[in-house]
Amino acid sequence: MTTTIRRLRRDDAAALCSLRNANRDFLEPWQPVRPDRFFTRAGQRSWIAGLLAGARSGTTEPQVILSDGVPIGQLTLSNIVRANFYSCNVGYWVAQAHTGRGHATAAVAQACALAFDQLGMHRIEAGTLPHNTASQRVLEKNGFTRFGLAPGYLLIAGRWQDHVLFQRLRDAQAPGEAS
Repeated sequence: MTTTIRRLRRDDAAALCSLRNANRDFLEPWQPVRPDRFFTRAGQRSWIAGLLAGARSGTTEPQVILSDGVPIGQLTLSNIVRANFYSCNVGYWVAQAHTGRGHATAAVAQACALAFDQLGMHRIEAGTLPHNTASQRVLEKNGFTRFGLAPGYLLIAGRWQDHVLFQRLRDAQAPGEAS
């Protein structure tokens, strides 16, 4: 099994539409409420167009997570700010059939390399729901440290929900990385 990430493309709409529909119930507790149109090819094309517009403006870096070249999820570096901040957020999801196999951990590791080595970021932030221990473990394996709790942080599954906040600084080394 080889996990890679690559830039999201317009022609990913069909694969992401299929993945999102097959995993709709699985992902629902972790994501914003989305209109039914979002789960159509046209909805995915529109969503992808918005992410690619963010990529052109330098505020977003949308990626597809692949297992042996086949899409299994999505990852986005968002809220990219330079100037004196050089920081971004990372968010990701993997299809239920592929969870627990190290795909998210590998994808986040590659996203850290992209953010630090190619985009020149100093800091990456991630937030998880307090009970999302699997995602917290992915972040910890990638050298992220918990730094706080944000009450009512994001509108997830139709409610304002608290999030545990994690960050990784450029010079922080993830476990198992060579120095």
